[in-house]
Amino acid sequence: MSSKIYKKILIATDGSEYTKNAVDYGIDLAKNTDAKLLTIYVVDTAAFASIPMDAAWESMYELLRQEGDVAMKYVAEKAEEEGVEVEANIIEGHPADEIIKYSEKNSISLIVLGTLGKSGLDRFLLGSVAEKVVRNSKIPVLVVRGKK
Repeated sequence: MSSKIYKKILIATDGSEYTKNAVDYGIDLAKNTDAKLLTIYVVDTAAFASIPMDAAWESMYELLRQEGDVAMKYVAEKAEEEGVEVEANIIEGHPADEIIKYSEKNSISLIVLGTLGKSGLDRFLLGSVAEKVVRNSKIPVLVVRGKK
């Protein structure tokens, strides 16, 4: 079944356990609508913008980059199990901003991402990439709560 609504679906992942449920939803939607599937991981370089480049920063950057590789591999393997091709990309910047920019630039029909489901003070202190994407994206967003 081909969908008129879903041409391209983007799964935005940070590689954490709570985004795995979102990966499943995104792959299932792509499979059932015959949409092209893309996935991204954003290396959050905005958090290090005020820190001078040194060995510690480089080490942290490499860790985040490796985390991105693992996250992309996970999505690719899950998609392959379902017979869905996926295009994976690792980009840099502020996660919410980059997810929105990437989606607009690539004519994405739906953004799928996970959330911890935090509320109140936890959400205020930690911020929420999902919430920022929902508030600022012109593209529909499916937020999937992680399994507990």
